[in-house]
Amino acid sequence: MIPNETRTKITAALGRLHQGSSDFDLNPDAQLDPMRTLRPAAVLVALQHVGGEMHVVLTKRASHLKHHAGQISFPGGKQEEADDSLEQTALREAEEEIGLPPQKVEILGAMPTHETVTNFTVTPILGLIRATFIPTPDHNEVAEVFTAPLSHVTNPTRFSVQGRRWRGQRRAYYTVPYGPYYIWGATARILRALAEGMNP
Repeated sequence: MIPNETRTKITAALGRLHQGSSDFDLNPDAQLDPMRTLRPAAVLVALQHVGGEMHVVLTKRASHLKHHAGQISFPGGKQEEADDSLEQTALREAEEEIGLPPQKVEILGAMPTHETVTNFTVTPILGLIRATFIPTPDHNEVAEVFTAPLSHVTNPTRFSVQGRRWRGQRRAYYTVPYGPYYIWGATARILRALAEGMNP
C-alpha cells in the first residue's frame, strides 16, 4: 500500500513546479543553436514502496549503447507516432525496458519539461507502482534496474555540482550519487527539480 501522505506530498510538489529545466541551467554562456529542432520524449519517474520507504526506480544503461552507455537514467525514450500522449510514451518505454506493466502504475502527473544537450524535450511523468513489481530488464538497453530511496535523491544536501569537458568547453551539471551509482546529467537535474518541489 502507498501511504496517502506520500501521494499527497508528491502531488503538492508537482503543484509547485512551474518552470522547465535544461542541461544548460548551470552553463549560462552556452551557445544554443536557435534553429535546433527539439524532439519530444518522456521518462517515467516510477516510485515504489520498498522496505517501508518510498524508492525511485532507475536503470543503468547497457554498456554497448551508442548514446549514454553505462549512465543512470529513468525508463523512457522518444515519443513515437503511435503514442497518443507522453504518458503513454513513458509507460510504453517502461514496459519495454524494465517489464513494468502499465496497469500497475498510477499516474500522479507530469513535471515541467527538461531540454537535453541531445535536443530532446523530455517530460518526466511521475507514477506510483501500485503492486508488487519484479523488474525484467531488456538487456539490449538496460544493464541493471535498481531503486534509490526517494528521501536520498530529493534531499538538496545530497546534490553537488561537477563538470567535465564536452565539445571543447567545460560543462557543469548536477550529481546526486547513491552507493556505487553516479547519478548525473539530465537524470540528476530532474531529481533536483523534484527535490525543489518537495522542499519548498
